[in-house]
Amino acid sequence: MPNRLANIVVDSADPAALARFWSGLLEWPIATEEPGEVCVRSPTAPYEFDLVFVPVPEPKTGQNRVHLDLASVTSAEQLALVERAVELGGRPADVGQDGVPWIVLADPEGNEFCVLEPREVYRDAGRIAAIVVASDDPGGASGFWSAALDWPAASAEEGFVGLAAPAGLPHLEFLPGAAKSTKDRLHLDLVPEDQERTVAALLELGAHRLDLGQRDASWVVLTDPTGGEFCVLTARPGR
Repeated sequence: MPNRLANIVVDSADPAALARFWSGLLEWPIATEEPGEVCVRSPTAPYEFDLVFVPVPEPKTGQNRVHLDLASVTSAEQLALVERAVELGGRPADVGQDGVPWIVLADPEGNEFCVLEPREVYRDAGRIAAIVVASDDPGGASGFWSAALDWPAASAEEGFVGLAAPAGLPHLEFLPGAAKSTKDRLHLDLVPEDQERTVAALLELGAHRLDLGQRDASWVVLTDPTGGEFCVLTARPGR
């Protein structure tokens, strides 16, 4: 199933402002800016891969189930990233961490993210080291996404399962967490070779269709076996 991870989509009260924060922090350019979405594009991914900010009326409540981990090469770079985040409007966040080597922050809208200490496993990932999902079934979720993306498991221990991405893309990781109860503010978009066949295959793997009021949209909204929303876009040859 040769699907490509195309976007990380972030719900936002002010997409343009939040995109500027992440563009400055990641040092990724803003590729497109429209009333319905603002795209911040990776300069290192093997194809077009965006952090996409879309407007929603709902405010963020509680801790996000999905968050981003940022990579650093040296301890000095880790601290520089934290300093840059704060200068751009980020702030320290307390999610119960204690004595860990990574630093937890929140962006201007409160979305949690981590700035990791140097780790060899992420040396080819780019600035975003990993997309991290808290799940009540990390094994089941990781198995679904491994099949959906054709990404192999890179590590598995004590409930943690990590999928290794192609160079230039973030890993996808699953940690133990509470069952999903609200819509995720971060979700993934996939680009297939054939949308209809891909949706059918994903449904066979345990996905479910979801109606979020998308009406006649060109994309198909699904949930993975643990309820995480994602979209299957139309095929985009050469992208």
